[in-house]
Order: sequence, then structure tokens, then C-alpha cells
Amino acid sequence: MGTRKIVVLAGYEAVKDALVNYAEEFGGRGKTRIFQNMDKDFGLIHSRGENWKVMRRFTLTTLRDFGMGKSSIEEKIIEECSYLIKRFESLKGKPFNNTMMVNAAVANIIVSVLLGHRMDYEDPQFERLMTLTNENIRLLGSRMVGIYNIFPFLGFLPGNHKTVVKNVEEIFEFVRNTFIKHLKNLDENDQRSFIDAFLVRQKEVNEDGSPHSFFHNENLTRLVRNLFVAGMETTSTTLRWGMLLMMKYPEIQEKVQQEISKVVGLAQLTYSHRVQMPYTNAVIHEIQRFADIVPLNVPHETTRDVTFRGYFIPKETYIIPLLSSVLRDKTQFEKPDEFYPNHFLDSRGNFIKKDAFMPFSAGRRACAGENLAKMELFIFLCRFAAEVHFLFSSWSQ
Repeated sequence: MGTRKIVVLAGYEAVKDALVNYAEEFGGRGKTRIFQNMDKDFGLIHSRGENWKVMRRFTLTTLRDFGMGKSSIEEKIIEECSYLIKRFESLKGKPFNNTMMVNAAVANIIVSVLLGHRMDYEDPQFERLMTLTNENIRLLGSRMVGIYNIFPFLGFLPGNHKTVVKNVEEIFEFVRNTFIKHLKNLDENDQRSFIDAFLVRQKEVNEDGSPHSFFHNENLTRLVRNLFVAGMETTSTTLRWGMLLMMKYPEIQEKVQQEISKVVGLAQLTYSHRVQMPYTNAVIHEIQRFADIVPLNVPHETTRDVTFRGYFIPKETYIIPLLSSVLRDKTQFEKPDEFYPNHFLDSRGNFIKKDAFMPFSAGRRACAGENLAKMELFIFLCRFAAEVHFLFSSWSQ
């Protein structure tokens, strides 16, 4: 890639071997110039070394404290799903672009954890944050940004790489203003949000006089942005893939609806219902596999010299664990290029786990929000199938 040598890991066996069996050696984060400009090695997703370890440990602990994987966060997902369905229904069957609506609903789950409250879909500030995030996701895949990452000396030229950084600075300004407000009203004995928890830890560390604390404002701004983007974009994109696939395969949608009706009936759908709904669970897994929304994974880096499968790979080599090659590995999936829920069902119709199901990656750098995303996908997609199937039907026509 330009003057830099990279290693691409392809196929289930190679990717799993590297990320799981050689987790330490392949557990670094690849250096990408545009992300270094955005996050400066702070936050969670693109940080490395001790900073990453401290921020990941704090993030996982705090997300659990605020309900990730528990009934409290499930209630927020169910509530937000109801808001979204009402918004769909208010359009009375007219054509519409669902991108911003679905983004807002999913974003509100992580926003309620980060800020301690949800935001209205039509809040101008909320809309601006989502617009900036969507634009950056699109621009990060543009040709100019790709060229800039390979030849960073071209950074003086105008282009999308500068727009991305400008957009990120605007997001950071919102985050800074937000945690200043939280600092003014901070109650150490009543922490109501992720930001509160970080500020309390920051205060504790400062009082201890530690000269090398990772709990500083630069980490907080990046951490909040990382969680907002990761908590919104990937899940909302998967949900929109789910809608598309249900429209394209109405016979599959019908079987999902029948199973939901049989198992849930008039009761409130909960995440625990998934164990009684093997077909629906298989469909949701197949949506994730087929959509393949992060095909290249987030780049890794070797943390030390390693001999892997007969090849010597030096320390700090840029590694691409090709998730697309895992999710479509012909040795693991019968019909890898087709949408085929039976990939996750045995001959008796029971749900089966697949080791090659890696949409959240694997190993030390696996997605920190995996449990939250699974809960969101199940509840949102089941509610869509059960309550707004008339929308899918009309769209497909």
C-alpha cells in the first residue's frame, strides 16, 4: 500500500488463528493517517498500547454498569423501537428514506447511556450530529481519502480528507460543551451517564496526583465520539439491510412473522424470546453474514515479530483480517453468496452457532458493543416484522 508492506489474512482458518490463537501478536491497531488525524491515538477504536487497555477496560465496565446486556437497557431499546414504529406509521404508507430515522432510533440507545437521556428525532443538534457522522462514513470510503492514507504527503491538497477532520472537530465541540454541562451538575454519588462516570474517575485520579493519567479530556472527547459512531452506524446499517432482505424474500418474512406470533403472541417481545425462535434467530444471523458491512475489518497491527503459518511478519506490520472472506468462506457456509438462513439451522430446525460467524471480529479487538448490538438487532427486527410488515409489503410492490 504505497511504500508500506501489508499482510491480508483471508479465510476463516487464517483469520481465526491470528485473532484468537495469536491474539497478543495481532492485537495492535493499524495506523491509518486519516484516523490518526481524527483521534490522535486517543479514545478506544484507534488507540493502542496502555491507553487502549485502560479505555477499553473502563468502557466495558461502565457500559455494564449502565445496563448493557441487562433488562434496563432492553427497556430503552423497546421504548425507542416504539418511537420509531410510530414515526413509520405517521407517514401512512407514503415512500420515504428511512436512513435518518433508523439512525436516530439506534443512536438514541447509546446517547441515553452517554448523556443520560434520549434526544428528539427532530432536535437540530441531534440531526446535525447524525448528518456529520453519515457524511464522514461516506467520505472515508472516497478515493481521495484512500490516496491520502497511502501518500500522506499529499495532505496539503484540498479534498475529502480535510472535510472529514473539519466535521470531526464540530462533533468534538458538541462533546466538549456537553461534558462541561455535566461537570457543573456532577454528583459523584448519583452518576447518571457514561460522561459522569468518566468525569468522576478523572477527578479521583487528579486528587491522587497521578502524573500519567489516561482520564483526560482528549480521551473523553474521542471516546464519546467513538461510541456514538460505532453505536449508531453499524447497527442501523444492518437494520436497513434487514428491511431490504425481508422485502426481497417475502416468504422468509412470512415464516418469521408466524414464529413471532406463535411464540410471543400478544405479550411484550423480549430478548429472551430468541431461544424459542430458532428460525428468526437464524434469519438475523444470516442478515449480518450476508450484509457483510465491515468487509475489511478495522485494521490490525502486529505488536511484536511473529512467525505465522510459515511466514515471518515483523513488528508493526499493517494487518487486514478480511472478515468478508470469513463470512463467505465456502468451507464454512453451504451457499456463501446467497441469503440462506439455513446456514444457522440444523436438519431439525434448531439454531446452531457457527464459529465462522464473525461480523463483530474476534480476539482482543472484538467489538466492545457486541452484546448491545445483538439485543438491538433482535428487538428492532422482530418488532419490524411483527408490527410494520404492511410497510414491507407495500414497499416491495
